[in-house]
Amino acid sequence: MTEKGHAPADERPTARISQAGDGRFIAIVPSGHAQVITKNGNELGAATPMELLLIAVGTCTAIDVESILAKKREKVTDYKVEVHGDRRTEYPMSFTKIYVKHILRGHHLSEEAVQRAIELSDEKYCSVAATLRPTAEIISSYVIEEEPAA
Repeated sequence: MTEKGHAPADERPTARISQAGDGRFIAIVPSGHAQVITKNGNELGAATPMELLLIAVGTCTAIDVESILAKKREKVTDYKVEVHGDRRTEYPMSFTKIYVKHILRGHHLSEEAVQRAIELSDEKYCSVAATLRPTAEIISSYVIEEEPAA
């Protein structure tokens, strides 16, 4: 077998993608987990590559924000992130803007702490956002909901 185009993977973590038929692929990530991916966005049970990008940026920032708020001893009882994006109409149909909405629920959450945690993720910690930012503007917002007293 001849490999062209770049140096062999050697010891670097490598994702492996295999054709599975009917427009589906099976990806095995470096940690060994499998993910079904499809080219058809209407197919149940599988995401498209572009949907996975939205999941990746949302999860990356959520992990950061959750960790930062825990270190600040903020009492978060529920946390969701909603992500959607605008794409170019011509090929390559890349994202031009990605909207990340953080929805936090908790007991007396500090708005300042939430805002700062999101800023730190956006500007410093989220590797996925840093990777996408050269071609897509990432716009973050947040909603804080007070947890009712028990």
